[in-house]
Amino acid sequence: MAMRVAAAYAASSASATIATLKKPSLLFSLPRHNLSPTFHNIILPSHSNPITKPGFQWHIRAISEAAVEAASSKKEGEDHQSPNNKDWKIKMLYDGDCPLCMREVDMLRERNKSYGTIKFVDISSDDYSPEENQNLDYETVMGRIHAILSDGTVVKDVEAFRRLYEQVGLGWVYAITKYKPIGTIADSIYGVWAKYRLQITGRPPMEEILEARKKKGEVCKDSNACKM
Repeated sequence: MAMRVAAAYAASSASATIATLKKPSLLFSLPRHNLSPTFHNIILPSHSNPITKPGFQWHIRAISEAAVEAASSKKEGEDHQSPNNKDWKIKMLYDGDCPLCMREVDMLRERNKSYGTIKFVDISSDDYSPEENQNLDYETVMGRIHAILSDGTVVKDVEAFRRLYEQVGLGWVYAITKYKPIGTIADSIYGVWAKYRLQITGRPPMEEILEARKKKGEVCKDSNACKM
């Protein structure tokens, strides 16, 4: 998704990395012609307040035909993957309430049917447990993408995407981000997406989401209202 943009942009503009880092505002405007047609094209303005700027339009391109055609998944945090789930190599913590994120999750889940190496955990589920996921609380994993290796190691941002893609035979997509300068640029671009993800997808601010989740938890604690 957004990280595909980051990797593609970083790779195609390697020769301009120094200039880019000297001008942070350039990270808010990605050249559309440099991106693969299968990647999201997310163009952010260089204004100080891009979300509230009148007349501003977000341009988002579908992640890929594969993602669009992938089977729709349930959001209750169920693990729809290979029967050999006990052999997972990496656990993906994803936001099941994020429509754009789910395109990528569905694509990875579809690929994982042939590998069974990824365990999918929906952090938006009422059953999400930080204790079972290296004590990563809901607010933390909502801020940026996190993944957990089978040995307990926590990875995030570009590295998380790279590790996930490697497990389903798509390691080449993020291979170039192993080169530190490129990885740094990709992380910076992803940071912009992560910061404005909720606004881009038309969702309430983080504070409101956390408050609603807290109230829902209090209601569910002493009743069966949240149980199916």
